[in-house]
Amino acid sequence: MTLQSRCWPLLGATLWLVGACSSQYVAHDTGGAGTANAGRYSISQDRGPDQHIDADQVSEPTPRKEPLSKHGNASPYTVNGRQYHILASAERYREEGLASWYGAKFHGHTTSNGEVFDMYKISAAHKTLPLPTWVRVTNLENGISIVARVNDRGPFHPGRVIDLSYAAAVKLDFVHKGTARVRVEALQGQELDQPVYFVQLGAFSQRNSAKALRDQIAGQIDERVRVQQGDFYRVRIGPVQYDKAIELQRALTSDELGKPLLVVSN
Repeated sequence: MTLQSRCWPLLGATLWLVGACSSQYVAHDTGGAGTANAGRYSISQDRGPDQHIDADQVSEPTPRKEPLSKHGNASPYTVNGRQYHILASAERYREEGLASWYGAKFHGHTTSNGEVFDMYKISAAHKTLPLPTWVRVTNLENGISIVARVNDRGPFHPGRVIDLSYAAAVKLDFVHKGTARVRVEALQGQELDQPVYFVQLGAFSQRNSAKALRDQIAGQIDERVRVQQGDFYRVRIGPVQYDKAIELQRALTSDELGKPLLVVSN
């Protein structure tokens, strides 16, 4: 098995060209680094960590509704002379094919939607699903199924439908083999309504400032407004479901407060 890995700067996003890893947790570069990639990575071959992790050390993320990422959704885009169109929606998406995995070579680097890739956490790359999209990936060879969040582009190796992080491949038990035949299904509806959200209006070093804002907002809305104490005094509305959180975020955005943050709670 070989893995062809290149970083392609495109429309402000980073696209990974990734394939399968060998049974020794190493995948050999066959395409060469290229002038754009020379010196970018400290290792010439992708691989898993020096210390292998077990499936019980990998926790599955909790699916949730999210707005589209600001980066990584430009459509169409072109890689290796081929044009790809981002799906308008992930609704009813279902596909079967080969999955591969990527790891240490990309660990700590930016994904297509601007986040940081962490090979120890479950995530995925897909050529055409909107970013982010939550999917259920089932290894058809052993029946193991996990939930993953797509936040990257790829794999652009022929015949592969999804690229999974090293941790996801461990969880699906194909990290030694390098590839596996999988079914990928986008999560919908109630499958994305598991967590609840808080709308954070501000964080203050002084409790009195937080209480003043809480009292001001509490007189304007029906939802509970609270001050949560930690390293700062945080003024938050909730818990509420995603749609209500988005509604409150839009309604309370102002020059004074800025745009409130959405904080997820499982």
